[in-house]
Amino acid sequence: MERFTRIQRDIGIMGGKACIKGTRVTVGMIVAQIGGGKSVNELLSEYPYLKKADILQALRYAAWSVEAKEAEIAFA
Repeated sequence: MERFTRIQRDIGIMGGKACIKGTRVTVGMIVAQIGGGKSVNELLSEYPYLKKADILQALRYAAWSVEAKEAEIAFA
């Protein structure tokens, strides 16, 4: 399993949603923005405190999370 060193889940931050560490930017928000047509560079411009590696890891985390849920359902 990949270590997601840039992602944190803390019940006291955004209700425990997966966020970029040290921010209140959720993985879901990043995925939604990319899915809506924004580029990584546009996100970096809008959120200058994020790094490209944060965004790319958020996308990998989202993909991993979906795969894990699908495997969970398949074996239930």
